[in-house]
Amino acid sequence: MFVFMSIQELYRFFLNEVSQIYSKDESSNITNIIFEEFAGIGRSDVIKNPSNLLPEATQSMLQQCLSRLMNHEPVQYITGYEWFYKLKFKVSPAVLIPRPETEELVLEAITFLKERKIANVLDIGTGSGCIPIAIKKNLPHISVTSIDVSNEALEIAKKNATTNDATVIFKQANFLSENIWSQFEQFDVIISNPPYIPQAEQKVMDKNVVKYEPSVALFVNDDNPFVFYKKIAAFSKKHLKIDGKVFMETHEDFAAEVCDLFLKEDYEATIKKDMYGKDRIVVANLIR
Repeated sequence: MFVFMSIQELYRFFLNEVSQIYSKDESSNITNIIFEEFAGIGRSDVIKNPSNLLPEATQSMLQQCLSRLMNHEPVQYITGYEWFYKLKFKVSPAVLIPRPETEELVLEAITFLKERKIANVLDIGTGSGCIPIAIKKNLPHISVTSIDVSNEALEIAKKNATTNDATVIFKQANFLSENIWSQFEQFDVIISNPPYIPQAEQKVMDKNVVKYEPSVALFVNDDNPFVFYKKIAAFSKKHLKIDGKVFMETHEDFAAEVCDLFLKEDYEATIKKDMYGKDRIVVANLIR
């Protein structure tokens, strides 16, 4: 327990513990998030009032948070939210934690759509709903439909849409089942951050991802890693408008293969790098 520790001692102890499993910058960021969220104090408060003591209940809460962190649970699941595209999203182990790279995918779609007075968007594999909600908030005049195989994920996405005052049509559907495709119309944009990590990579991935984030949203079979992109290419041939585009996030090592897959299916396709210089986004449109 932290009972006899001052704020400064407690902060330093917490930071040192978290530093055992995270980098220096990550540890500092995580510690600051936890102290602000559960103790109501920021880094400046630690500096200004180093000898102050926190209430025992608050210290107990911080101890619980530390135990969860040391078990590799992501800080976002502990706080229950993450920020994405300047919007706050509820998250749980039922959905992937929104990431900065995916903001770039959203930006590409918004840039393409912003000159259109009317447009329909389909988001495939919505998870927390961060992609469709961010698009709708920035382009409120367009229609956005979003699907996911997980009902639990859809419930979170619906709550996020309500919280962020965004009207999105959510549907439960297994996109890999082609017999459900006929229920969908044509779209100006089809966008997706699908599962794309081969199962074999679990061995080298961070424990906080493998242990807690939903495997159904992360991994694909090693023998068919491009299954979702193949389905998106086939679906889009019938459901992408003549002047529409497909926006997809990809594995940094397989962007070229995804791009080639679309080129072979009579699309024009290009690869865009993310903020880290990695091949992360593939944009495609049909050649008519």
